[in-house]
Amino acid sequence: MPVTGERRVILASASPRRKELLAFLIPRFEVIPSEISETAHGMPKQQVKKLAADKAADVAAAHPDALVIGADTLVFLGSTPLGKPSDEADAHRMLRQLSGRTHLVLTGVSVICDGKMRTAAAATRVRFAHMSDDEISAYINTGEPMDKAGAYGIQGAFAKHIAGLRGCYFNVVGLPLHLLYNILKHFRT
Repeated sequence: MPVTGERRVILASASPRRKELLAFLIPRFEVIPSEISETAHGMPKQQVKKLAADKAADVAAAHPDALVIGADTLVFLGSTPLGKPSDEADAHRMLRQLSGRTHLVLTGVSVICDGKMRTAAAATRVRFAHMSDDEISAYINTGEPMDKAGAYGIQGAFAKHIAGLRGCYFNVVGLPLHLLYNILKHFRT
């Protein structure tokens, strides 16, 4: 089993969803969010890998004794990234763009331990049903979309608008567990 013993484990993310998912793999860990700017350039997969690595490195620099896990999730419609909405109008714009279409969710995951880093990314295709403006507004009124890339959470009230998905469900929630589990196998302690 990876990451056993008394190794200190830190999740470099404030996401409550990541915290909840990580507990399936590692029962005891700390949460110390990274303070880096969440901007990256390049191809979509490179963006999420770089952001995850930067987050892990930022926290690992202050806690070199720990195993540190960084992650970053972005939603892409074509090559256009859709981050967290700035306000309700921005959330409505994003959801209108995604309505009736398939988009890509990418999550980069990076683990640092004893000066060694492993980074990878997971990709999931998500297809939305067509949504009316009233359905979009009703969802925005729940408050759910405001802290989520692409302005939706697959695990919440929005689930009824997901017409299909190909890939890892947990990736869309924010932490691809199978990918992380395989990375952690390289850090036996």
